[in-house]
Order: sequence, then C-alpha cells, then structure tokens
Amino acid sequence: MAKEAETVKVFGLALSTCTARVLTALEEKGASYEVVNVNLQIGEHKQPTYLARNPFGQIPALEDGSLTIFESRAMARYVAKKYSSSGTDLLRSGNPGEAAHVDVWLEAEAQHFNPPISTIVYHLVILPVFGGVADEKVVEENTAKLEKVLDVYEERLSKSKYLAGDFFSLADLSHFPYTYYLMKTPKASLITSRPHVKAWWEAVSSRPAFKKVAVGMTLGS
Repeated sequence: MAKEAETVKVFGLALSTCTARVLTALEEKGASYEVVNVNLQIGEHKQPTYLARNPFGQIPALEDGSLTIFESRAMARYVAKKYSSSGTDLLRSGNPGEAAHVDVWLEAEAQHFNPPISTIVYHLVILPVFGGVADEKVVEENTAKLEKVLDVYEERLSKSKYLAGDFFSLADLSHFPYTYYLMKTPKASLITSRPHVKAWWEAVSSRPAFKKVAVGMTLGS
C-alpha cells in the first residue's frame, strides 16, 4: 500500500499577507494543508520552538515532512514545484519563454510593487488595528511610488490578460494579499482608475482559491 502523503503545515495566521500568499498557492494546487496559528500577541514567534522554523521570528513557516522552510515567496515556489502535475500551472516551467516572464514579474512584485503597497497597507490597515495613526506624508510618498509602478503594469496589461502572458501564474498570485487589503482603503482608486489593471485584478480576485483564502483575511474588518 502506498504511503499517504503528509499534510503540509503552514505556521502563521490566515489574515497575514505572507501567509495568505502561501495558502493561495496551496489552494490553486488543490494540496492538503493545515494552518497552525502562531500567537503573535504572546510572542510565540520569538520563542525557540518557532525560531527553529524561521530564525527571523516572522510568519509564516512551512513544514512538509522533514523539510522546513521560511520566506513566503520561496514557500509559494516550493508548492508550485512540488505539485507541478496538479492544479494550476503556476510556473510554466515546460515553456522556457513563459517561465522567464513569470520570473520577471515575480521579481517586479518583490522589488517594485511590494515596497510601496506594503507601506501603504501598513499605515492604512494595520496601524489602526493596534491603535496607531497613519503617517499621511509616508502614505502619499508611497502612493506616488505605487502610481509609477502601476503605470508600468497598465502598459503591460494592455498587451496581455495577466502579467506574464495570457495565462494566470504565480506572478499574478503573489500580488494578491496586499492588493486585497489595498482595495479596502481609499487608495483602491489606484487600481480602479487604470482599466487594464482593474480588469486584471477582477480576474485574479475572482478565482476560487483567492475567494477561499480571503475569507480569513480580516485585518481592519
């Protein structure tokens, strides 16, 4: 009898943007997984047991049998590779040209898109949850940066339905968590004012995997 595959464990919180990135990849692949909640309020993520999973004391971390890894983008790539034969083809590794475009836009997300949008979401969504007040100057500075990035995206998306081409990939998926929270703020107009970016977001956010993960994303609610 074949050994039953072990369930992947994701240590984090469903409302966390980085955790959501990993969970969405797992959902797109139809993989079996378990979310193990990490209590940030009592500092569980800074305790030795958790630091053995992620030495930077951040969420999430992933365990798959004897393998333990951290960094959500690396975790999402691992999921896409491990379950390459099932679910959505997230890396397009069978086509070197398409795979290269996926890599390019994954880098664009990490290097250009994430810095300003994560700062905006932190000030407008996360800080208020903990009684803080947004620094409007910082918000506006990063809004200007994100506008320039999204102008590039608008041009790109005028030529293809998704970022890497006319196919959904990990590049699109990786943008989901922070954009989801941005859309709950007055800065949603950064997306809706750009017709091709708006159409892309509507296509991305309507996917069943995203809808399922989004149920647990309750920051600011």
